[in-house]
Amino acid sequence: MTAPPRPFVLVIVDGWGYSPDSFGNAIAAARTPHWDGFLQSSRHTLVAASGEAVGLPDGQQGNSEVGHLTIGTGRVVYQPLTKISRAVRDGSIFDNPALNQAVGAALERGTSLHLMGLVSPGGVHSHQDHAVAICELARRRGLDRVFVHAFTDGRDELPNSGAAFMEEFVAALARVGAGRVVSVGGRFYGMDRDKRWERVARAYEIIAGSGNAHADDPVAYIRGQYEAGVTDEFLPPVSICPDGEPPVRIGDGDSVVFFNFRPDRAREMTHALLDADLPQFERSRVPQGLTYVTMTEYEGGLPVLIAYPPDAIRNCLAEVVSRSGGHQFHVAETEKYAHVTYFINGGEEQPFEGEDRKLIPSRKDVPTYELVPEMSALPITDAVVERIEKGTEALIVVNYANPDMVGHTGDLAATVQACEVVDGCLGRVVDAARAAGGAVLITADHGNAEHKIDPDTNEPLTAHTSNPVPVVLIGCQVAALRDGGGLCDVAPTVLEVMGLPQPEEMTGRSLIGD
Repeated sequence: MTAPPRPFVLVIVDGWGYSPDSFGNAIAAARTPHWDGFLQSSRHTLVAASGEAVGLPDGQQGNSEVGHLTIGTGRVVYQPLTKISRAVRDGSIFDNPALNQAVGAALERGTSLHLMGLVSPGGVHSHQDHAVAICELARRRGLDRVFVHAFTDGRDELPNSGAAFMEEFVAALARVGAGRVVSVGGRFYGMDRDKRWERVARAYEIIAGSGNAHADDPVAYIRGQYEAGVTDEFLPPVSICPDGEPPVRIGDGDSVVFFNFRPDRAREMTHALLDADLPQFERSRVPQGLTYVTMTEYEGGLPVLIAYPPDAIRNCLAEVVSRSGGHQFHVAETEKYAHVTYFINGGEEQPFEGEDRKLIPSRKDVPTYELVPEMSALPITDAVVERIEKGTEALIVVNYANPDMVGHTGDLAATVQACEVVDGCLGRVVDAARAAGGAVLITADHGNAEHKIDPDTNEPLTAHTSNPVPVVLIGCQVAALRDGGGLCDVAPTVLEVMGLPQPEEMTGRSLIGD
């Protein structure tokens, strides 16, 4: 019996979707000799990476969190967007214990309820309908002092869509009779995830500190910024102070609900509001005695209530490899490190036995990545090749962030460069794996780089897509890879090639056909 290839390298190229249309397609425009060669010489197929295939509502674009979760667990996991939206529709959100505790604490103390999060229907980090429902809950309980600190999107939605979303949101709050937008700022500041604390500080000082920037009306402020050439993601944080009213900030004894359900971009602001000691920046004020609710679990050990705790996930890919006695190596740069550790391991913070992790720092010398489309792909590749040549790993998991992170800037030329950089890295990884007797599976978590220009308006696109993503299997002899699969089928495919049994919890099915 032939021994399984070793190591098995699972490469996730973030944002590398498939579209037959070459217009605005950075992948099609890029010079990718290695990728082209893989498609000619190796088995490949397309799999679904959005909507119901990754536990989201039908038609909802995929994202990095759910993509990696689905890849690593080998099953479709019911996502928070779907779960919370269903609770809004059936009214069960009004009975949620954590949310009611936050409202009740404000009523008992005579303080305020502050909602904070991304006001967008994008469905990647949040949905504005969830915030409206929480405001309605407060109104039903008789709480009058309900305030919203709004982050604007421009990344998972079109760059200039925030004014219309805000207008809809303000109208919805008026309909339910509760909630007022008291601050606005782009997600660039309030939703950083890369330890760029100077950005977080700008938003914090408006939300809870003593920042003095202000505007009269949220919609008018956003539109005024558009006229100045500033898009949603980068709106400078301001307090909304109609008719010269004083700013509304989070104060002692208040209740806070962070209504983002995706954890990675909610953690830093949460620490800024809750940590007694915060060496990263000096806070002018630190509110005490907060009742703080997170929509989902952002990380273990936070002093918060969780509105929708996670379901336990057992027997993900990394756990199966660990239990078999195999050693494994997970590597990514800062921007995607959580995705190849926490998310791909089914929400497990700690490494499994025999699992080694390496964080390659993301570039901090630039504000956005179109300025350095290579990002940290080269040192990531060096780390992967070193581990392959060392010969100790059964499984290597690597993420290349470039097509997604550069794609989010909407800069087509830079995204083309990003794809070309990754192509060179893929060539090195595959060559090293083949030389060592290993195999490689290349896939993506969602689309992005393949659709960067709106064909109707010729405007740049910054969001993810709902397109399928490729799966390419290199270095092992299989007759075919079947069509019609999804990201949940990747882990079963990896296990089959590695010669490991698929656990019953994995409901995906190997893509290897007859």
